[in-house]
Parts: sequence; structure tokens; C-alpha cells
Amino acid sequence: MAQKTDTNVVIGGKVFTLSGFESEEYLQKVASYLNNKNAECEKSESFKHLSRDLQQIMLQINMVDDVFKAQKEIQVLEDEVKAKDDELSELKHKLIGAQMKLDESLKRLKSLEAAAGMMKKN
Repeated sequence: MAQKTDTNVVIGGKVFTLSGFESEEYLQKVASYLNNKNAECEKSESFKHLSRDLQQIMLQINMVDDVFKAQKEIQVLEDEVKAKDDELSELKHKLIGAQMKLDESLKRLKSLEAAAGMMKKN
């Protein structure tokens, strides 16, 4: 089991201690994401005029939006991987079929060459 990590981070200008089984680097990355998302929201003039509660709700909505978009992108990528896997499988089957035809053709060629060799002897 991973060791629990406690690390101090700055979020919104305040120091917090985050705890978790992730690395300190990861916890700092989480804090950085929150600060960046908050800064992104604060660029909007209308955001600045909202009450603190509404600002927090808008921040949460924006973060959930990021999660949903990331999940959609993951699904698209997973679908692409599945399609490529299916295509690869089909190509492997075609390759095996082509190899079998080639082997059969080579056997037939050897058989014909052998028969032609016997005809020359006669």
C-alpha cells in the first residue's frame, strides 16, 4: 500500500495541507489546476461581480465541464483504438489467408516443376 503524503499547497492565496496517497508533485498539480481554473474564471468581468458563493459554484461548474470533456475525449480515443484493433485483426486474418494461398501456390509450383522435370526425362 502506498504511503500517505501530506503537503502544503497554496490555493487562492491561502496555505492548505493536502493529504493523500498520491505524490507531493501530484498534490501540487491539483492545487495548480485549481489556481489556474480560478484565474481563468476571474478574467471574466461578470464573474468578478458575482457573490463569493456564486463564484465558487461557477468554478465548480467549469471544473466539472473539464472532467466531462476529458471523459468524452477518452471515449473517442478508446473508440479509435478499438477500431484500429479491429482493423489490425482483419488485416492479420487477410495476411494469414494470403500466406496460406502462397504456401499452396508454392506447393503446386513445385509439383508442376517436378512433373515438368519428369516429362523432360521421357
